Amino acid sequence: MANSVLFVTIFIFFSMTLSSSTNPKHFTTELIHRDSPHSPLYNPQTTPTDRLHSAFLRSISRSRRFNHQTQTDLQSGLIGAGGEFFMSITIGTPPTNVLAIADTGSDLTWVQCKPCQQCYKENGPIFDSKQSSSYKSEPCDSRNCNALSTTERGCDEAKKVCKYRYSYGDRSFTRGDVATETISIGSASGSPVSFPGTVFGCGYNNGGNFDETGSGIIGLGGGNLSLISQLGSSISNKFSYCLSHKSSTMNGTSVINLGTSSIPFGASNVSNAVSTPLVDKEPQTYYYLTLEAISVGNTKIPYTSSMYYPNDDGVSSAATKGNIIIDSGTTLTLLESGFYDRFGAAVEESVTGAKRVSDPQGLLSHCFKSGSAEVGLPEITVHFSGADVRLSALNAFVKMSEDMVCLSMIPTNEVAIYGNFAQMDFLVGYDLETRRVSFQRMDCSADL
Repeated sequence: MANSVLFVTIFIFFSMTLSSSTNPKHFTTELIHRDSPHSPLYNPQTTPTDRLHSAFLRSISRSRRFNHQTQTDLQSGLIGAGGEFFMSITIGTPPTNVLAIADTGSDLTWVQCKPCQQCYKENGPIFDSKQSSSYKSEPCDSRNCNALSTTERGCDEAKKVCKYRYSYGDRSFTRGDVATETISIGSASGSPVSFPGTVFGCGYNNGGNFDETGSGIIGLGGGNLSLISQLGSSISNKFSYCLSHKSSTMNGTSVINLGTSSIPFGASNVSNAVSTPLVDKEPQTYYYLTLEAISVGNTKIPYTSSMYYPNDDGVSSAATKGNIIIDSGTTLTLLESGFYDRFGAAVEESVTGAKRVSDPQGLLSHCFKSGSAEVGLPEITVHFSGADVRLSALNAFVKMSEDMVCLSMIPTNEVAIYGNFAQMDFLVGYDLETRRVSFQRMDCSADL
């Protein structure tokens, strides 16, 4: 999708290890960052600073999709997905290879389909539903059709076929039929694992700023129609990811794990693992946590917010439940502006050996430039409900040049987001049965 977009993002190519090809309980997927030499979007001519700047712009753009105050009838509140990850799957019988953006902020998976009324240019083959023996349209009165919001669904009365429609914040759009199909994911053994009857959107009318490399979106959110939810019991309602800080600049890779072994057993009892409740809110697509405070060194700053959150009717209180969204597709962490003023002041007071300067790009709020002295950076601890997550310097700060570092957290007047820089080198586990998210520090560049 659009290169201006913020979705989490990294590109996913599936390379899986399965316990069973017929009833898989665990598989691991390799993630390739969009800026990695392994990525189809890799440009060796761009500098690391240029790549960071582009990632920050995507983060800011993506964050706007989480604000549902401005939603209109034909705009789902989504921002165009430039994406940090691609995901490689096959769809249909016989199978068509599809490379799409994997997105934890979307539910319905959709791909471009023939015959096109309007399709954007795509480097790979476009799926032709008429050539697939396993394709089946969803009727307008089906449960799967009604799982879409009223602003996202329609009905072809003549054909009695359910329709979907998404309009994104960058004026990109996709419209088409809701259907079921066989989606297959390649495994390390070379035998694809098939999931027949998977609900997806077959997009005949797509346009805007979508990238030629991708065929659509793979929805990994928390709603009923996401791929994660549809796999459900076959992956024991568990998944995790481990994002390496080396994955965007070197040959290091990150992974996604789905199934019983995705997260530490009894995460709260594992020595270096902590867990926090997932908060059930609308829309169900997003994964909400409760942020209680952030510590800068020994200074603990309570997190209070007057921001709008779905279901809260604008009411503000200390540590409002579900006051932050955890998102693997957003690079930066965005914090409520009133809290950020106090937090930023504490960071500035704690940095040694450097003076505060302006970000030349004007995107980051707190940057520090050193002379010959070594910069001293404070330890930052994020206090979720029941879980204290201690960040490394790489989680909280980003090196912009040889003599300048910046805080990789910025203020927002919209919904707070816990981004992927803060999650690097943690095994972040989602147990959708017990409704908890766990954090376990580890080297994600090592073989898992």
